[in-house]
Amino acid sequence: MPIPLVTRILVADDHPIVRSGLRKVLDAKPDMQVVAEAEDGAEAVRLALAEDVHVAILDVSMPKMTGIQAAEELHRRKPELKLLMLSMYDSEQFLFESLRAGASGYVLKSGADQDIVEAVRRTMRGQSFLYPSAVSTLVRDFVDRGRPEDEQQLDVLTPRELQVLKLIAEAYTSKQIAQELVISVKTVERHRQNILDKLGMSDRVELTRYAIRRGLIQA
Repeated sequence: MPIPLVTRILVADDHPIVRSGLRKVLDAKPDMQVVAEAEDGAEAVRLALAEDVHVAILDVSMPKMTGIQAAEELHRRKPELKLLMLSMYDSEQFLFESLRAGASGYVLKSGADQDIVEAVRRTMRGQSFLYPSAVSTLVRDFVDRGRPEDEQQLDVLTPRELQVLKLIAEAYTSKQIAQELVISVKTVERHRQNILDKLGMSDRVELTRYAIRRGLIQA
């Protein structure tokens, strides 16, 4: 597919000042235009599916649905959409989870004003973008250290259970989770019990601590 003359971009971040800053940098380039903004992962998915966008820039940590969860959903439902992750965390875990979710690159917020334009252009060319010096170090560490125990635990949860876990940790009630995910309260309760059983936990406090440790929500 040829690269469009103007790349249409969705920016998703729960901080308005970050969205505004990215829009200013990207819109200053003649070959880029920010056409949509989202303040949480669920809204990012809805807009990316509804709008004519070529690239979605997703903050790793957002309410309702993380950027990584949103990337997984979009990669499955709109595989032609290019995905870039944005994060304040220089994290091996988040980097590899982002790549597995289908992202083409991982940009640190600390260098986003310099890196985001190049990241978008590389992504549109079918290339990857990772922040400087990350690739060899992170790959080597990942291979040497192996998969952490927490990551193996997280893998036992289904994508739907991960969504429910995040909302539980954000203090949503079962009724609110049911409304957000368009499922029944009974189904929410079943997911909650399955999550507790799989992780060997007993209450929401433990689930919340686990969600913070895994980066699903911020402390």
